[in-house]
Amino acid sequence: MQYLRANLSRKVGRLVDWSGGFWERRYSAEPVLDDEALVGRLRYVLAHGVKEGLVERSAEWPGLSCLPQLLGPARRLFQWFSWTKRWSKRRSEDLEAGEGRFAKEIAEPVELVVEPLPCWKGLGEEERRRAVRGLVEAVESEARARDKPVMGVRAVRAQHPHTRPEHLKRSPRPLGHASTRQALRELREQYRTFVAAFREAAARWRRGDFSAPFPLYSFPPRVVPSPLTRIL
Repeated sequence: MQYLRANLSRKVGRLVDWSGGFWERRYSAEPVLDDEALVGRLRYVLAHGVKEGLVERSAEWPGLSCLPQLLGPARRLFQWFSWTKRWSKRRSEDLEAGEGRFAKEIAEPVELVVEPLPCWKGLGEEERRRAVRGLVEAVESEARARDKPVMGVRAVRAQHPHTRPEHLKRSPRPLGHASTRQALRELREQYRTFVAAFREAAARWRRGDFSAPFPLYSFPPRVVPSPLTRIL
């Protein structure tokens, strides 16, 4: 994710004259604890643009969206512009006379396949599409019930890339996503147990006991060698 976000910021930033990162927050991955919560995450993605009052319908969003693939063929071809090829041909007259970063000479076809949610793999294609349509209809129905003006596709496209919203949402990140409070309580207790085990192992590690077992998916703290410690 660090590689993806950094390259998006760098490459797209050159197109819109933007320096620095696109996202204010660092990336974090919260666990999704059950199937109902997983479907809720998909619903959250499909609501993009509608819940903010930018477009009236999910299908109207002018940017990249997975909705066409969820309601149609799961496979879709994109053009990937290889900057490695671009640098290897940077002195080519044909490339200079072309479109630069988006020259056809450096384009490669890439197929993107959207896999069904694990909890939907037992459903047929039409059943999955019907479920997606139900999510979209619920999102759009909630937006209409708020009875607020919608910006519209034309106004969204006309916005300058540097436009900032008047109010920024700064809600804390959740510990995880679940359909029941009990599942979240259990997750919180598991995390507390994980932290306690890590702190105990880290304390032993710093005392020189390198046999201390660390919890799964954690990393031992860095230990400075004693000769270097005396120098510092």
